[in-house]
Amino acid sequence: MKQTKTEKAKELYSQYIMNTYGTPGIMFVRGGGVNLYDANQRKYLDFSSGIGVCSLGHCHPAVTEAICKQAQTLVHVSNLFLNENSPELAELIISKTFGKGKVFFCNSGAEANEGMIKLARKWGNATGRNEIICMDNSFHGRTLATLAATGRSKYREGFAPDMGGFRFAKFNDIKSVRAAITSKTCAVMLEAVQGEGGVLPADPEFIKQLSALCKEKDLLLLFDEVQCGMGRTGKLFAWQNFEVMPDAFSSAKAIANGVPMGAFVCNERLQDVLMPGTHGNTFGGGPLATAASLAVFRTIYKDHLLENAGETGAYLRASLEKMIVKYPFAKAVRGMGLMLGIVLDFPAAKILPLLRDEGLIALSAGETVLRLLPPLIVKKEECDKAVRIINTVFKNYLAEEKKGTQE
Repeated sequence: MKQTKTEKAKELYSQYIMNTYGTPGIMFVRGGGVNLYDANQRKYLDFSSGIGVCSLGHCHPAVTEAICKQAQTLVHVSNLFLNENSPELAELIISKTFGKGKVFFCNSGAEANEGMIKLARKWGNATGRNEIICMDNSFHGRTLATLAATGRSKYREGFAPDMGGFRFAKFNDIKSVRAAITSKTCAVMLEAVQGEGGVLPADPEFIKQLSALCKEKDLLLLFDEVQCGMGRTGKLFAWQNFEVMPDAFSSAKAIANGVPMGAFVCNERLQDVLMPGTHGNTFGGGPLATAASLAVFRTIYKDHLLENAGETGAYLRASLEKMIVKYPFAKAVRGMGLMLGIVLDFPAAKILPLLRDEGLIALSAGETVLRLLPPLIVKKEECDKAVRIINTVFKNYLAEEKKGTQE
């Protein structure tokens, strides 16, 4: 019998691709808006956005046009020369955040955080300080430095020794942060909403106190916006929900809607810390990725997607909160904007294949949290459909649970 496309792809995947994800069960061949289509042309509602990447949905016309147009003229030249897109994009980012400052472009979130760590150390070493305080339960990437900065030990298992220079404090606990400060501390780094750690938002009072503490101790305040940024919380960057001004922040994932790209951004105070020869990136800020990113930023504002993330996110959250009261294993809904999690009393990974069977793509986080990251273009009727699917799966799961107890 002739192999299907999916069967052939699985066979080649198992034979030639490192088994760091397990062999995926579905092969997607097409996407449009909030929907994905597999090799059998079955449609799925995508509430994962490629782990928060495709915030404008799949194959957004503006991004597609920008990529195609740029690919026909110039794809890469290196940062030894100018291209017309990267300065324009940097100006746009600074104008929407610090007003004055500078941007460094790279390829991924881990690279963005790694660069921000280097920035902090370069600044701090001038006064003999080079340690960074990070939060328990955080996630900052999979390079050796960003692993060492990650407050979840399971990601570091097998990769010892950990890179030095990081200390940890309890998230949302200002006393814990203060206690972690030493004469070597130069910065505090955190996510405004912990993503992989379980969709856990920072407490506004904690962020206010942390900002004041950093000013008191002359420490840099650094935000990792790789997952929670780019409009997902209803603000362009999640730290903008808290009425504080950091010294630097990182961005990636949704910054170019699927074209690999990252950046870290600093205020005027730090803009001259990294000078020629201190940092670099072969592909960062290339014409193709920055063309895509410009289209993303312009679309976010033209189509009022920040407002949609806030309003539709509130609608989705209210619908989920109303639905979960029927299920004793569903404990709470938390998050901000269109970055939401349903807290369960069992591993959320058990639910994901059941949701896929019903046509919904979602994620897990922090082991027991069902994570929902729909595109910022999502409509209320699509949220209603997602809630119906989750309700069906929860209902069936509860029935099986009761059946197992009776047996």
